[in-house]
Amino acid sequence: QVQLVESGGGLVQPGGSLRLSCAASISIVSFNVMGWYRQAPGKEREFVAGIFSAGSRNIANSVQDRFTISRDNAKNTMYLQMNSLKPEDTGVYFCYGDRGFRTWGQGTQVTVSS
Repeated sequence: QVQLVESGGGLVQPGGSLRLSCAASISIVSFNVMGWYRQAPGKEREFVAGIFSAGSRNIANSVQDRFTISRDNAKNTMYLQMNSLKPEDTGVYFCYGDRGFRTWGQGTQVTVSS
């Protein structure tokens, strides 16, 4: 069974940074695309960023100038570098991987608060 495990969440002050990691139990070159969604309390899950196996990226407009997505195939890990964090970035961040079907991680909490 394929597993994706997120890490790196936590509590950070506004303006701070966090780097989320998503480690896969298989080679991530198996995934056509990987990415991140987030879900704030009382809201629907929303797309944050995606990265294709060829390297192209999609970033949500709300985070485009602050977040960067990357992947390290040798480490079977995908990352989300989050800078200049705002309170509205608070939520549970889920990574996913698509290879004909979607696999989700369990999520990691990010809280931006002073």
